[in-house]
Amino acid sequence: MKTHDLLAIGLMTFALFLGAGNLIFPPSLGLEAGTNLLPAMVGFLITAVGLPALTLVVLGRLSSTQNLTNPLPKWLARAFWILLFTAIGPAFGMPRAITVAYEIGIKPFVNSNHLLLFSIIFSAVTLLLAFKPGHLVDYIGKIMTPLLILMLVALACAAIFSPLAVPQAPSFDYQQDAITHGLIQGYMTMDAIAAVGFGWVIIQAINAKGITEPRAVANTACKVAIIYAVLMTGCYVAMGYVGATSASVAANATNGGEILAKYVAGQFGIYGQWLLATIIVMACLTTTVGLTNACAEYYKQTFKTRFPVTAIIVVTLTGIIANLGLEQILAVSLPAILVLCPIAIALVLSSFVLPPLSLSNKKERSFTHVMVLFTALFFGGIDALNILEKTPDNIHSLLLQVLPLYNAHASWLLPCLLILGVSYLKAIKKPLPVDMIN
Repeated sequence: MKTHDLLAIGLMTFALFLGAGNLIFPPSLGLEAGTNLLPAMVGFLITAVGLPALTLVVLGRLSSTQNLTNPLPKWLARAFWILLFTAIGPAFGMPRAITVAYEIGIKPFVNSNHLLLFSIIFSAVTLLLAFKPGHLVDYIGKIMTPLLILMLVALACAAIFSPLAVPQAPSFDYQQDAITHGLIQGYMTMDAIAAVGFGWVIIQAINAKGITEPRAVANTACKVAIIYAVLMTGCYVAMGYVGATSASVAANATNGGEILAKYVAGQFGIYGQWLLATIIVMACLTTTVGLTNACAEYYKQTFKTRFPVTAIIVVTLTGIIANLGLEQILAVSLPAILVLCPIAIALVLSSFVLPPLSLSNKKERSFTHVMVLFTALFFGGIDALNILEKTPDNIHSLLLQVLPLYNAHASWLLPCLLILGVSYLKAIKKPLPVDMIN
């Protein structure tokens, strides 16, 4: 693959992940971490960038995103993909992108509620860009992303060379366990589940450049993951530093969006507000275009539906649900996202630890993946109840004492790793059949 094509796919991948949530998390972390920004950011990057990058590498090694769930029974695999694309698509991810783009990018400049009009225009532009999936790399990777990066660089340079304040003492959470708290915040971006969905778009973009041989696809996906990781790390560090140096103007801010808004207003005035609005709207647009393509591509490959028909349905549902409001969207869809995230990561870990030939018996491999999935489902459900603060106090206190990583919202991790470890040790002790070796 030519260098400029590889770079374009890498830029497209960065833009697909760079939604409004990715811009809002780091400033909040930076403001709270203060002088402990460095260790907090290290933890944040491990889970917020490391997990998605690992997912992209694993999907590239599988050479087809659908191979991630091939060991599962067909009904279970399809249920997983349908739930995933429904959650990150029209039920939650895409409507949230529209509402966040409106709340931060448009609402500060208008006096009345124009969400309906904005959602119609935003959905129409999303559909227009999504209708030609073959040009997605050109639209996003070669045009929109460089502009987005330039705007982010302008914001970062202002924070570095003309900071509004110096980092303050860290808040209570970041005084002792800055790295651990950063790990939790990075995990909560849930970009790992987005990586599973975006894998359909990225693998297709690689194939469209004539790269179809499995090893070549794996190598290219690894390079794309590196480009994504470098760019996203730079973005997170810059936005984290913006938050850390914003105490003088955003000391009482309640979320990252408010921190960014106050920072750019203090740094650039009205021009900064327009800059932030443009960044947020473009970031959300690249995300909705990518998710539309991912959803439509899955249904096209699995159920042979026409790409334009699926794209229209997805975007129409997104526009309708966006007008319900962000709070209602979160209340209904967040529990499903919180449960799906550990399942998706567990399946990625299964494919990473247990490559196709590591278990000679197909039924044995299927059993292992099913066990990992339902283990992640069970313990992920416990974590979801904890995050949503729905666990009874007495049970919560008990789980804090007996369940490892419960307080880090990752109680599913060790049980899944235990299953994979036992399966791996069992597999390497068993010689492969002659027909599989040949």
